[in-house]
Amino acid sequence: MPQSTFRNHVLKTLTPEDFALLRPSMNRVELAVKVRLEIAHQPIELVYFPETGIASVVAAMTAGRHSEVGIIGHQGMTGVAVVLGQDMSPNETYIQLASNGWSLPVEPLRIAIGESQTLHASLLRFAHAFLIQSSRTALVNSQSKIEERLARWLLMVNDLIEGDKISLTHEFLATMLGSRRPGVTTALQMLEYRGLVHAKRGEITIVDRPGMIELSHGAYGKEEQRHFDITTG
Repeated sequence: MPQSTFRNHVLKTLTPEDFALLRPSMNRVELAVKVRLEIAHQPIELVYFPETGIASVVAAMTAGRHSEVGIIGHQGMTGVAVVLGQDMSPNETYIQLASNGWSLPVEPLRIAIGESQTLHASLLRFAHAFLIQSSRTALVNSQSKIEERLARWLLMVNDLIEGDKISLTHEFLATMLGSRRPGVTTALQMLEYRGLVHAKRGEITIVDRPGMIELSHGAYGKEEQRHFDITTG
């Protein structure tokens, strides 16, 4: 399978030489909703390069509250901790929207990184992009209203999927936004009242994307809009 036919942005933009270092150890995978890719504080065994679907990176407090700190689609990869030289992450990563893509065991990845400075630099660019996304999420979660946060999240997911329909529940949205379910339901109803989305059980359709961007009041800004391009430096 030629490199040019890969949809994952990280794999597709590697040099042919760096791609050749990874390809023999890569395996095609299909991942269902809620499949765990990384468990908090446990060694990471595989990294994943999604081609469709979305993975969520979620932080948890001891009291049992959760909040998403990043999303990974075909623009990126899991295993940022590995790229940064660590064995594990304090966060959990699991599939939010059913996905297919490629898996790669950690050890061959480490060996390839050790052999190629250009490969390491390419993966570090994505790690940097992911950290920017996480810092923006922290800023937005602390400063923006819930409907603005919801609009930002839906827009970012919309950037990474085909079409305008997003399959998920209000409960799942509450986890993603670090909010209580009633608040998310009210915010979603407000977006629907304004004609920005259409919501039904388990599915949200974005109807007016420009209106969603306007509603976000800067929560969906240039950093979110270029979360593809930043991975290429």
